[in-house]
Order: sequence, then C-alpha cells, then structure tokens
Amino acid sequence: MSSNQLDKKSEAWSALFSEPMSELVQRYTASVFFDQRLAGADIAGSLAHAEMLAAQGIISPQDYAAIERGMTQIRAEIASGAFEWKLALEDVHLNIEARLTQLAGDAGKRLHTGRSRNDQVATDIRLWLRGEIDLLTALLRELQAALVDVAERHIDVIMPGFTHLQVAQPVSFAHHLLAYVEMFARDEERLQDARRRVNQLPLGSAALAGTTYPLDRERVARALGMEGVCQNSLDAVSDRDFAIEFTAAATLAMVHISRLSEELILWMSQNFAFIRIADRFTTGSSIMPQKKNPDVPELARGKTGRVVGALVGLVTLMKGQPLAYNKDNQEDKEPLFDTVDTLRDTLRIFIEMIGGQINPATGAKEGGIGVNPQAMEQAAQKGYATATDLADYLVKKGLPFRDAHETVARAVKAASTHGCDLSELPLKTLREFHPAIDDDVYAVLSLRGSLNARNTLGGAAPAQVQNQIKRHRARLAA
Repeated sequence: MSSNQLDKKSEAWSALFSEPMSELVQRYTASVFFDQRLAGADIAGSLAHAEMLAAQGIISPQDYAAIERGMTQIRAEIASGAFEWKLALEDVHLNIEARLTQLAGDAGKRLHTGRSRNDQVATDIRLWLRGEIDLLTALLRELQAALVDVAERHIDVIMPGFTHLQVAQPVSFAHHLLAYVEMFARDEERLQDARRRVNQLPLGSAALAGTTYPLDRERVARALGMEGVCQNSLDAVSDRDFAIEFTAAATLAMVHISRLSEELILWMSQNFAFIRIADRFTTGSSIMPQKKNPDVPELARGKTGRVVGALVGLVTLMKGQPLAYNKDNQEDKEPLFDTVDTLRDTLRIFIEMIGGQINPATGAKEGGIGVNPQAMEQAAQKGYATATDLADYLVKKGLPFRDAHETVARAVKAASTHGCDLSELPLKTLREFHPAIDDDVYAVLSLRGSLNARNTLGGAAPAQVQNQIKRHRARLAA
C-alpha cells in the first residue's frame, strides 16, 4: 500500500471492499483524537521491533536506519505540534505509519512485518501505562511524606477518635494522619505489584496466532525494559486484565483520598473547627459572603465516583468478549486515560494542600492546612472519651471486664445527669460505683493519660507515633 493509498485508507480497506467508509462511521470508529497520547510508546515499540527485524535478517540494515531516521523526525514533529493527525487514518498507529512511509518509503512499509495492530496497540498501552504507574507511585510517596511531615508537627495534639462518628477514645492528630499514610502505602504497593503484570510484551503475537517470521520476542522485551513475554498469542492480544487491575488499584487510592476528603470537609466546618484550609484551595459563595467552601476535597470526593465508574466500565467491556481481539477494546482507552489523569491531578493537588508550598517572596514553606489544637482537645473532652480507660482501670483492680464495663456505664450515666465529665466527678461519687476506685483514677481519666497508656505497637501513645514516623521516613527514603 503506497503512502497515498494509506492516507486514503478509509476509501476502501482493500480490494475486498466495494465502497468507502461513510464519514459518520469514520468518526464513530476513529480513536486518533484521544489515543495520540500513545505516540511515544508507539514509536518506542516500533523502533524495538524494527531493530529486532534487522537483527534477525528480516529487514536490511538500511531499512532499519531509514526507519530510525523517520521516527526521529516524527517524534520531533509531534513534540513541536507540527505533526498532522488525520481522521481518515483512524488511530495513532496508522497516522505514524503513514508519515513514516512518506519519509522512509518502502522501509516504512516493511516495519509492520511480523506484527498486527492487535499486538501493537496492546504493547503501546502497556508501555504507556508502565510510565504512568511510575509517576503515580512517586506521587503517592510524596503525599505520604507530606502527611508524615504534618503528623510529626502534631504528635502532642489530642483529638477525639470516632466510631459511628461518635466520640470514642482520644487519639493524636498525628496518629489519625498516619492511618492515611498506611492506606497510601498500600496503594503504592498495589501499583508496584500491578506494574509487573503490565510490564509484559505482547508484540510478536501478531493478529492472534503468532507469525511465520523468525522473530526474537525476548530481544524486543529486553530493549523495551519489559520483564517478560506474553506466552499465549490469543491471550496476549485480547487481554486487558492489566488495565482493569490498574484501575482497581487506582479506585482504591481514590477511595482513600475520598475518605480523607470527607474528614477534611467535616473538620473545616464551624461545628468542628479543627482545621483551616488555605484560601487557595477554597472558594466563596455567590450569595453568602461569609462562606468559605472546601471545593478541592469536595471535588476529589466526587471524582472518586468517576474512577469507580471507569472500573465498572472496563469490567463490563470485557465480560462478554470472545477471543481474540474485538473492536470493543477500542473503548478501553478513554476510561483508562481518564483514570490516570484524575488520580494524577488529585494526588498533585493534595500534595500541595497537605504539604504546602514555598512562598517565593519569603522562601518559607506555607502549609495548606492549619490546625486548631484547642478545638480538637475540647471536642475530645466531650462524649466521655476516657470511659474505656476507667473500665481498664477496674479490670486491673481485679474486676472481670464485663462487670467493669457495666460499672462504668453507670458512672457515665451519673456524669451525664450532672452535666460533667467523668474526670470531674468527685472521688466520693466515683467510689459509690466501686470501692476499688482511688485518687489515682484521675490520671487515668485525663486525655493525656489515656493517650500515653496506649503504648503498644500500633497504638496512639506519642512514643508509638514517633516510632511509626521514623519507620515511615526510613521506608520513604529507601
């Protein structure tokens, strides 16, 4: 097929067709306006394929040199915006091949020897996604580091820990933030694990059954830095598990961001007033001048549904497909691209919102979140947050836990009747609930005493939180 024929591909695929494709069908089936982002991966895969063809004696060294020169020019044209993308050529692959044929002549036509668009597109998506996973992994580490920095500055800030959104037990703000560090660390691990399965080479599987040419697929895999070669040609061209697995991992990361967003929104409200979010991450109201709205966390919470939808869309896309490649698979790219874009942009803005930014005027780092320790501690004093500590105190005095639990419930009821905290009840009143209670109980009933007592691995005691911060810093520095 000549360059001119390739440019007019839509007029007829081959002599088999008696009429050109309609313009409506062209637009309906084309992907070139969204799969252009695969251009870099497409060129890299094509060059590795061409080098192998030359090494195997399938094309001449002169052809390989011409392909290399042509691809270098195409890469430059794309980078400068001078490359002309043509709807008639349907996708990124045929657009690049057509331009290469213009530049390299017959050598460009020989590039497609031993491959199909089926294994070509599968390779391109894997190469592109591998790079995006590396970027997202780095961003997740940055977000963890930002959270660790904020936690380290607030080890001694006491806040209420909640269950059912009811005050449960006191924790530190640092301990609370480190819970999210654990979540994002798991997200990082999931992406790194998924990367191994993404980083497998389909190229050389051709349309579905392999090829008659003596390809060295392992050579191409090594050239592209891939960890292995897809072992079954049918599976290689039709598999999109790797895209679904990535999107599932991205969905979990967004769910974690959404949970953090929900807490930031609650904490910023006047009823909590635990934190302040910097003005650059908020908006006002068109009618209520007193409002400052947490738009960034609200939008992140909303965008989580978008990523969840992409995951459901990809799973649904694949569930009814027979082997091997089907045109349905063109629909894998937009949800995958959108998932990457959404997660990447959300991580970047949360890194700045949590960690702050450098003020160019002062050179100082300005945090995106301000903390109100007084409001947090006052909230922790509500809801009898140290009730469990009193139960533990009685257990240590010899009571079975269930008896201690019932005793403390009566004490809480009395404190509620008097409108005071457990720690404000006179010793005489407390001893009415059990004679083993002595004046040492007040150290147990204090917020700080409660926090310090939880000095077990993973607990909320400041000493344990400091150990966790050291562990995270060492892990993130590795």
